[in-house]
Amino acid sequence: MRFELFVAVRYLRAKRREAVIGVVTAISVAGVAIGVASLILALAITTGMRRDLESKLLSSTAHVSLMRVENDGIRGWQALTARLRRLPHVTAAAAALYEPVLISRGAHSGGALLKGVVPAEERQVSDMLHEMTSGSAEALAAQDAGGPEQAFPPIVLGRDLADTVAARVGDTVVVTSPQGELTPYGLIPKYQRFVVAGIFHSGFYQYDSGFGFVRLPDAQRLFGEPDLVSIISFKVDDLYHADRIGREIEEAAGPGFETTNWMEQNRELFRALKLEQLVTFIVIGLIVCVAALNILIALTMLVMEKTRDIAVLLSMGVAPAQIRRIFLLQGVLISGLGTGIGLALGYAVAWICGHYHLVSLNPEVYSLDTLPFAPRPADGLLVSAVSLGVALLATLYPSRAAGRVLPAEALRFE
Repeated sequence: MRFELFVAVRYLRAKRREAVIGVVTAISVAGVAIGVASLILALAITTGMRRDLESKLLSSTAHVSLMRVENDGIRGWQALTARLRRLPHVTAAAAALYEPVLISRGAHSGGALLKGVVPAEERQVSDMLHEMTSGSAEALAAQDAGGPEQAFPPIVLGRDLADTVAARVGDTVVVTSPQGELTPYGLIPKYQRFVVAGIFHSGFYQYDSGFGFVRLPDAQRLFGEPDLVSIISFKVDDLYHADRIGREIEEAAGPGFETTNWMEQNRELFRALKLEQLVTFIVIGLIVCVAALNILIALTMLVMEKTRDIAVLLSMGVAPAQIRRIFLLQGVLISGLGTGIGLALGYAVAWICGHYHLVSLNPEVYSLDTLPFAPRPADGLLVSAVSLGVALLATLYPSRAAGRVLPAEALRFE
């Protein structure tokens, strides 16, 4: 063990008459540990929120969507979809028709976005028809494949939407479209009865509370739009270059079309999450700064207490630079011990909370059922660097003060 490190470790073992310094040192270690653990948890939460939101968005929505500029629907969509599906980087394509509707059952009703889909194609660009909690979406595919006709066409609802209208699998619901029929008595809304074939749960409240799926021909018949779709959705092989691939799809589709992608649709959400992560890091990082002040106080008190010892060491030939390194090492030891404890505590709590889903959230507010935790090794490296850097800054003044002790002045009255 080097001389400076040996003396630094020796000074940290407070004697009874130096108990105050020992208490301040313990508080400093605890402060650094709490600050580091809090930063690890905060970064794990913000990273987990971004990861889960991004995952749910990508599993519930398409990477790229193509629509008409005038928003009057896409006709001749079969040939267009088949042609665009062969483009480079496009792995799947699905056409859909959607309109806002009112879904009711008895005295219960709720607004929803009804989406008419081709089930086999929709499953390739979205996972919502895979995430069934009860019933099955096979009824959509069975009738689409020429299965036996039922009294009423099938519909698949989101879990929260089904709870709103008090519907279960096998119940009949009435879907009312604002696209009414003009009669001598005025505009009469069109409605159609559907039987609930399945209920899905994506974990994303906006979809679970406001989406319903039916077969594309049933939606076209209800909305009075034969051979028309609202949008063509695409899955691509590189989702982080969806904007570039979207422009290629737009050019291949021809004039009168425009595309949007998942990054454009959710840009403000991810920007807000990034800003929240930065603000959280700064605010909670103040705890580490407070702990660094405790290190400054502890080392300053130790320098005052050890003035005579420092003078003796200097008179024996120890260089002032070595004295400075002794107290620098003390600050690093205090910060290193606190950082190690904080990292272990932070990662342990993050793993427990994330694995057992201990913190529940209101999905109506946060779009997630539980608070996600996603601790990353890179976060630990960043937090450790900040913690050790702040502690090193806090040791500069007391270490310089120790190096400037004059042996003759310190030992004059001894």
